[in-house]
Amino acid sequence: MQSSTRPTRRSRKAFAATAGIAALALTLTACGSSDDGDDAADGGDSDAPVTLTIATFNDFGYTQDLLDAYTEEHPNVTIKHTIAATSDDAKANFTTKLAAGGAGLADIQAVDIDWMPIVQQYEDLFTDLSDPSLDGRWLDWKTTQGSSNDGSKLLGYGTDIGPEAICYRQDLFEAAGLPSDPDGVAELLGGADATWDKYFEVGKDFVSKSDGVAWFDSAEGVYQAMVGQIEEPYENASDGTAKDLASNTDIKDLFTTVATMSKDEGLAAPNQQWSDDWNKAFQNDGFATMACPAWMTGSIETNSGGVDGWNIANVFPGGGGNWGGSFLVVPASGAHTQAAKDFAAWLTAPEQQTAAFNNSGNFPSQVEAEASEEVTSATNDFFNDAPVGKIYTDRAAAVTVTPFKGPNYFSINSAVTNALVAYDVQGKGSIESNWDDAVKAYEALGIG
Repeated sequence: MQSSTRPTRRSRKAFAATAGIAALALTLTACGSSDDGDDAADGGDSDAPVTLTIATFNDFGYTQDLLDAYTEEHPNVTIKHTIAATSDDAKANFTTKLAAGGAGLADIQAVDIDWMPIVQQYEDLFTDLSDPSLDGRWLDWKTTQGSSNDGSKLLGYGTDIGPEAICYRQDLFEAAGLPSDPDGVAELLGGADATWDKYFEVGKDFVSKSDGVAWFDSAEGVYQAMVGQIEEPYENASDGTAKDLASNTDIKDLFTTVATMSKDEGLAAPNQQWSDDWNKAFQNDGFATMACPAWMTGSIETNSGGVDGWNIANVFPGGGGNWGGSFLVVPASGAHTQAAKDFAAWLTAPEQQTAAFNNSGNFPSQVEAEASEEVTSATNDFFNDAPVGKIYTDRAAAVTVTPFKGPNYFSINSAVTNALVAYDVQGKGSIESNWDDAVKAYEALGIG
């Protein structure tokens, strides 16, 4: 998620997830785990008093009732939960304390997917959470995201994920004479064989039949969805080194395609994602479709209050896609790492992931939770009673590519998307000149 905030959820029917963050260059000093220290006396099996701190952001669905359920089972444990108002605040606290070797971090830290390269780069500062009894708990690709680069350690227990569907305005489809029911829209876009070419083709038809309504919300949103289907977009998975952007034909072709379709073909609303203008576009029929991870439904509902035409099609161009999702990690600097590991494992067990789904709408990454009746039968009344549980379960199963995100992913991605915004929103230069600007910004990073 590119926003630094997300809406407060009112029910499980408004999905949202965690925000994207910058990967930072850090100078860190290693510190050892205390697994062989205090936990021998006050771990999960002891009656000695233990105070565990957990730091999250926005809304992970960890209500006081949920936390109380754990302390009732473990009466020697006291839990102190700190919730940052935004992911930016949480990221700043996390990276600042990590730069000091982890001193002052909570016993359990919530970490956005885009922070995981930092965790992987400095894996010695985190507890290995591997546990044979938990094998198979999460979707395979979620486990891969939370593992060390060599796969030998599990550094994060998965919380939510962001499988993507297409959210759309069925009333605007009807006005354009296009199929408007979810099954009809999925078929219109190609069904199981949906491609981005087909999505853009239908978009051109829609725009030709509509009075000033764009096809999709922003160039950034479509670029984010498309780059999320490339296995190694900016860096080499083998060693984490950055690819030379000037010769990265996959990214240049993608940049050119999105810029052409967004501005030259007039398919995108000319707004930067998460800007005030983008927020307002939900109210003034600014666009008809958008790439829609599960958590995005909460943002749509918040921005579209009073607009009744939204629905969700169980389809996504290019196959599956995932945007967003988080983990719980246990810093090795904590005084009670084993007790923290036990608590993190409990929070990500199927019963608790289902409870978090009920509390906040975060879509589970846990296989058994996804299959639960509470999840699979869930509907969203704002989206015309769309069966969101089934849709996003299907969309999660369709994910086949997990992009490699190394320590420089965010910086390189920002260089490219900033140039895309300059062309599409600000009207600066040509596609080629803006690509050249992206390359210059990349070179200024000094990572090539």
